[in-house]
Amino acid sequence: MLSKKTGRDYRLLSEAEWEYAARGRVPTATGPAPRYSFGDDETAMCRNGNVADRTARRDVFTSGRGTVFPCDDGYAHTAPAGSFLPNGFGLYDMLGNVWEWLEDCYRDSYAGAPSDGAAWLSGDCGHRVLRGGAWFDSPALLRAAYRSWSGTGDRTNGYGFRVARTLSVP
Repeated sequence: MLSKKTGRDYRLLSEAEWEYAARGRVPTATGPAPRYSFGDDETAMCRNGNVADRTARRDVFTSGRGTVFPCDDGYAHTAPAGSFLPNGFGLYDMLGNVWEWLEDCYRDSYAGAPSDGAAWLSGDCGHRVLRGGAWFDSPALLRAAYRSWSGTGDRTNGYGFRVARTLSVP
């Protein structure tokens, strides 16, 4: 529908594209990358993404829950897109809110992955990669490097997607 309306082609991001975008910065050789695009401070997450936090613990996980972020983002479930600060590339909602479906077929490791950032379209294509974590996820799952997967027919209020448009280089 979007392609028909705009006359442009859209697709899901590859896993490599998604991770680069989520980090929100150009990699450097000056030490390890921080866990989040804004640094390593978990109390800053609630300004940067919708996650399992004190709000969710109070309003959703009332019977107790494991670790939550030590802050309040004001949303007990999903939040409207763009409710939090953008990352260094100006992208919103890369971590938290909903897991994002990616084009890649799931594999246990990166061994043999495409070296050009393209999606991996062979292997277990009945399961696709998910990245970014959701509103109900704890700090351990909300990192740019964390990856998950799900069956292509699975649906939940914790899954979503982001589209990309491939630009032609003149």
